[in-house]
Amino acid sequence: MTYDPTGHQLLTPVDKEAPSRVRRLRRLGLGESPEPEFDAFADRLAEVTEAPYSMVNFIDENRQFFAGLHTPSGSHSGAELGAVAAGDGHSRYLARDHGFCPHVVVRRKALVLEDVCDYPRFAGNPVVDEIGIRSYLGAPLIDRTGTALGTVCVVDREPRPWGRAGLETIKSLAAELVERIHRREDGHG
Repeated sequence: MTYDPTGHQLLTPVDKEAPSRVRRLRRLGLGESPEPEFDAFADRLAEVTEAPYSMVNFIDENRQFFAGLHTPSGSHSGAELGAVAAGDGHSRYLARDHGFCPHVVVRRKALVLEDVCDYPRFAGNPVVDEIGIRSYLGAPLIDRTGTALGTVCVVDREPRPWGRAGLETIKSLAAELVERIHRREDGHG
């Protein structure tokens, strides 16, 4: 566990790879503006998992950016998930200490939370009380350089029995998106 100087447990993990991740994201041109391709991928994530919210999420030192976003309203606005607008006017930025994706990036492993409230470490996250998130399913986007760029994830306001099938699905979709990012980097898509 990591503690702050006052002795309180920190809920968001220390992310020593953030500076190298940010450099890689900038080289790839990712994480600073919404992209229709990623919105479409998030729509597919939601459809496959039958989840109301899904994201393609890139993470820097201080915040998360939903480059792809699906919401029940279809607005592609993260405001209903607590996301705020930055200078570009897009409500797709979330503080790094909100949500579970920073854990996935640091752990470099998928995370399945069928009911967030069953896990004291995660139940105290601001998205639980502020937004009502009760379940999470996410996997890291680890590229060819070994950099965890971000995540693909789905969330719900109800507990969900994601199970092994959900875990395999989210991992498979993450691998598919990483391949798309590689093709794009290579100039093939």
